[in-house]
Amino acid sequence: MRELIHFLRRNTLAMVGSGILGALLLAVLIGPFLVQSPTAIDMSAKLLPPGPGHWLGTDSFGRDMLARLVHGGRYTLAIGILVVGIAFAIGVFFGVVAGFTGGWLDTLIMRIVDAMLSFPALVLAIALAAAFGPSLENAMIAVAITMAPQFARVARSQALAVSSRLYVDAAHALGLPRRRILLRYVLINAIGPLLVQASLNVGSAILQTASLGFLGLGAQPPMPEWGADVSANLAFARSSPWTALGPGFAILLAVLSFNLIGDSLADWFNPRRRSQS
Repeated sequence: MRELIHFLRRNTLAMVGSGILGALLLAVLIGPFLVQSPTAIDMSAKLLPPGPGHWLGTDSFGRDMLARLVHGGRYTLAIGILVVGIAFAIGVFFGVVAGFTGGWLDTLIMRIVDAMLSFPALVLAIALAAAFGPSLENAMIAVAITMAPQFARVARSQALAVSSRLYVDAAHALGLPRRRILLRYVLINAIGPLLVQASLNVGSAILQTASLGFLGLGAQPPMPEWGADVSANLAFARSSPWTALGPGFAILLAVLSFNLIGDSLADWFNPRRRSQS
């Protein structure tokens, strides 16, 4: 742990990404207690520019954009982490089982994974969300389904590499149960690249969920959500640009922070890059 902290301190990308993510988390955790309701409508104050009382201005319904930004951030960030958690659990389970077991089960699982990966992730998510019906929960399920094959592919490759190690052969020779070998020896030693994939996919999950919200397949009005707010305020982007720039810039910062952290984790799990830092 001390070595990891020292590495992060010397890694500029990790510090920048952690700083951005920390600021966003602080804003979405504390901000909602300091601002008004994100759904409070005041038509007499619609499309006000940023200023005292409304630091990020108001939208076409007179709703405070700062309030919608910090409340919507709770949903957006939580959705990104939860979606990746679901995809991680499903994809890693099937990927590790396929790589460790082999045979017909490996072939069956990987052919299903290949079929799903043949579609662009966002296109598949749009199709699934449209089939399930427009709602935030259905958008999360759709994005999780599109991401699970990515984890399955990485997990399988790691399971194949780890299963050929001598300590796994020794565990088999000792007669240890296959479940114990799978969990204690294969999964634990394959977790590094999977964590890197997960950190990178959080940003992708946020972006895809926001895209579904932008298309009207995600969060529904009046729920504050960054992608849906960009879509709702896009018509006023010329006359009142603050209504769309706020949530759009928040999405940019969130995705950037997770991508920087993911790149740093990739360097950490690479011994050669770690020794150079």
